[in-house]
Amino acid sequence: MNLSLARSSYPEEEQPLACVEGRTYSRPRQAVILAGGRGTRMHPITLDRPKPMVPVLGRPFLEYQIEQLRQAGFEKVLLLLGYLPHVVMDHFGDGSRFGIKIEYAVTGPDDLTSSRVFNARDLIDPCFLLLYCDNYWPMRMERLWQRFCAAGKPGMITVYSNKDGYSRGSVILDADDNVTVFDRLRTTPGLQGVEISYAILTDLALELLPHEDTLFEEAIYTPLAAQHRLAGFLSEHRYYGVGSIERLPVTERFMRREKTILVDRDGVLNRKPPRAEYVCSWDQWEWVPGSKQALAVLNEAGYRIIVISNQAGIARGAMSAADLEEIHRRMCAEAEAAGGKITAIYHCPHGWDEGCECRKPKPGMLFEAQRDFDLDLTRTLFVGDDDRDCQAAEAADCLYAQVSEHRSLLDITRQLLSKAEQGRHE
Repeated sequence: MNLSLARSSYPEEEQPLACVEGRTYSRPRQAVILAGGRGTRMHPITLDRPKPMVPVLGRPFLEYQIEQLRQAGFEKVLLLLGYLPHVVMDHFGDGSRFGIKIEYAVTGPDDLTSSRVFNARDLIDPCFLLLYCDNYWPMRMERLWQRFCAAGKPGMITVYSNKDGYSRGSVILDADDNVTVFDRLRTTPGLQGVEISYAILTDLALELLPHEDTLFEEAIYTPLAAQHRLAGFLSEHRYYGVGSIERLPVTERFMRREKTILVDRDGVLNRKPPRAEYVCSWDQWEWVPGSKQALAVLNEAGYRIIVISNQAGIARGAMSAADLEEIHRRMCAEAEAAGGKITAIYHCPHGWDEGCECRKPKPGMLFEAQRDFDLDLTRTLFVGDDDRDCQAAEAADCLYAQVSEHRSLLDITRQLLSKAEQGRHE
């Protein structure tokens, strides 16, 4: 089936090189994970195990990170351990069971993170990916590497935009997403973004490592930012983790990866009116042949269905919000009568030139659905019918499929389920 992450891609042998301050780096194949703390905020779970071994849906959290790294093409992982290191080492061994090489460097349980990295510096590649053991973010490594190459700086951190106030900010970015302030103590006015690891770092950055025991972020990121040598990769996609007991249920909901499909409305579910015209009442609605059946098939297969739709007719005065609500009420009722179920509808009521964040091709509605339902958009299919849908999917790193005159939502649904069935038998 022609499903794709709607973004450019490089063959493995054509991955670009990064030129940084006179040095050249290849795309990293090593990930370094800080995993040595006591994890006191996860008590009582961490009384007999370190934080990376906190169970999420019956699996240690670290397994999800290792799996992600292997799937992203990483060949080896260096775990920087401290507290109860044998629990991790006994479970993961040399990594062969997980399809990746795993190495270890162990320091004291109360050593700070800069000491853990300093102690292991001879085991660290000149360019590597740094993770915290308690954060998971749906990384697309190709996107990170492209940004790192373009920035040409010794380090790059991934920054959650935090527009929803999900956590406390520690970062200020400029208009080009370079880090101007990194303040782990959070005393600087105007802090917004949240640094979530998934950082690409070089040996140039590690030259700042001090001999004294301190925090890695303060030792590396704070001075790099002050020197204008730290780039940021800004993400609207929420991250998840095991940093506190309170976050654990949300993380489990995310990792459950409930089957979900996102669909555009006009042109996918109903026949699309001409440009600058709108379906303003139910008597103007006409289902695309097979679309109700597609919703029923998806519902029977256990998929949650979410509609993502531009509705500029409200801003242009062609209809009211109440008119749209009535159309959607009737749409949901007829879909349900046919065996389908629409879980949620997101619409943008703004005009073409209002500059909102939600109107496609901007990905705002996709990210809103992501936060509301704890989706992994990199594993979620969005079905649209035009370039704006494709561009929104690309911006959100969604899987994307497009309906056409010869390919309906029902066709895409059948192909999706067929591919899923094949995957179960492979």
